[in-house]
Amino acid sequence: MLAPTAVDVHAHHLGTDVPQPGPHDPSAPRLVLDSGSAGRIMCGEVTFRKVTSVLWDVDERLREMDIAGVSHQVVSPVPVTMEHACSPGADPAYASWINDSVAAACERSDRRLLGLGCLPLADIGKAVDELARCRDLGLRGVEIGTRVGDLDLDAPELAPFWAACDRVGAAVFVHPILGGQGVVRRAGQPYDLGLGMLADTAIAASSLVFGGVLERHPNLRVALAHGCGAFPWAYPRLRVAADLGGAGDPDLWDALTRRLYADTLVFDDEHLRLLVHRFGADRLLLGSDAPFFPDQLAKSMRSVEVARESGALPADLGHERLCRNALEFLGLDDA
Repeated sequence: MLAPTAVDVHAHHLGTDVPQPGPHDPSAPRLVLDSGSAGRIMCGEVTFRKVTSVLWDVDERLREMDIAGVSHQVVSPVPVTMEHACSPGADPAYASWINDSVAAACERSDRRLLGLGCLPLADIGKAVDELARCRDLGLRGVEIGTRVGDLDLDAPELAPFWAACDRVGAAVFVHPILGGQGVVRRAGQPYDLGLGMLADTAIAASSLVFGGVLERHPNLRVALAHGCGAFPWAYPRLRVAADLGGAGDPDLWDALTRRLYADTLVFDDEHLRLLVHRFGADRLLLGSDAPFFPDQLAKSMRSVEVARESGALPADLGHERLCRNALEFLGLDDA
């Protein structure tokens, strides 16, 4: 087994081994191959996204990791598949198919890929059962959306899910849904990706801190994608506003905030300085969103070194320390 030296915690997988959805679930996202190296994610008859073979080909992914100098990568479901698995009309088996595919990819990788699954959260009982099955498959935890349908993450309906994650030690990776659509008043690009995803992630982080989820579950390990969105910037105002409302203890909110993990995928090395200030150096995780941003895996690796040279990151916060952070997030710090 290759010793971990750099762990990318934000990457996605969709395998060719996922069964094609049946007529009772026609909108379920599926992978369609156009050639050996190109394909499409289809939702019904609509092309959701064109993709390359790195998404499904484990050997190709490992070659890309080698070029970038990444020893290990955490692969989670493509967000649109995770979102569908949570929807009320989804085939209950859909989440299981996605999770089996992620687990199989990890098995083929000689343990260089570590997996997160998805859950049918529209039925909380089935979701808790599937979480247990994910752990049996060797997956380290689950990816969830910034919202589950119309529910924010502190909704009482989701309490059994958080309790189960706390109980079994599952890592939770929170990813924005719907590509940021419907969050801000301007629709389309650059607003959905550029602002909507960040605002949605900030609301999710706020619900974890101010909504009591982290306080009720002291062993939860939660990471938020894309540098935790706008939350690192907005937290001081959220703290003041919550305090004015007499909603709790500001010192507790500070402590809970510093329990959150955030990835480094912020597209500006100077932004990393704020992540260290807000969350602490032991809460940063390397992230790339592979394979969806061209060459981003190598760029994410380089950004850490550039940020250290500029002083945006502390001199001792290199890939070795980010690797330790990732292993702690995954519950592998004793390995």
